[in-house]
Amino acid sequence: MILACAAFSLMGASIKVSAEQGALLAQIVLFRALPSVILLLAWARLTGRSPKPISWRLHIWRNVAGITSMWLGFYALSHLPLSTAVSLNYTSPLFIAGWMLWGAGQRDYVRLLAVLLGFVGVLGVLRPSIGEEHFIAGLAGLCGGALGAIAMMQVRQIGRAGESEWRTVLIFSLAGTLSGLCAVLAQGWVSLSWEAWLGLAGVGLSGMVGQLAMTRAFGAGSALLTAALQYLTIIFAAGWGSLFWGDMPDAVAWAGMALVISSGLLSTWRTYTQSKAKSKNPKIKPARS
Repeated sequence: MILACAAFSLMGASIKVSAEQGALLAQIVLFRALPSVILLLAWARLTGRSPKPISWRLHIWRNVAGITSMWLGFYALSHLPLSTAVSLNYTSPLFIAGWMLWGAGQRDYVRLLAVLLGFVGVLGVLRPSIGEEHFIAGLAGLCGGALGAIAMMQVRQIGRAGESEWRTVLIFSLAGTLSGLCAVLAQGWVSLSWEAWLGLAGVGLSGMVGQLAMTRAFGAGSALLTAALQYLTIIFAAGWGSLFWGDMPDAVAWAGMALVISSGLLSTWRTYTQSKAKSKNPKIKPARS
């Protein structure tokens, strides 16, 4: 999972480099998804596996949310300091906790605390980093986190239906490639410098490595530990931002990142403990506080 975090933070840095060197957002999305499609289709052919999914309906809903989240997140990464954009992208557990509170109608004080911590953390991240000219990018990052939460819940449903992880990644990558191609056809292709091509190569390669490493981590490791370690991406991103762009977060921004991470860990722990208790005794319902 540490490899996945490093790879995803490097992908975020590559997105910023590509955008600064003139690459269109459509080109960035296209090169994020295309390498994964090529690799997974080649692997499926060599191993004789079918790419046909169990349920197209589940994948459609997952990809509508996931692809939109990716576009919004990439837009935020292109226009905001790296650590700020990544922190906003990792607010998905905060939104999941909020929706579970609202949807279940339960007085779950642990999740309520997670939501409050995350909200204060987001304010801390945004306050020192975003001026009026970056308001749209900040809003895009938050909306990307919200839609990412929907996509995560859909992935859980797909897994419960018996779908394989590699096929889920393949179909998501196919949808990302298709959306990127459509946008490129609508906007036209922009000639790129070698620096932009280098950035796009970094987006594709680091994104693919991160996706495969994360899938492996969640499949073979402790779910709780893996979910906790994913927040290292924010720390890695802060390091890249400081090293290459001089975006050193101040004390308030660091405190905000810490609260975002804490809220995510708290929400993840709550979900994990409730799921574990339910699996031991399916008749047990979550207790109301």
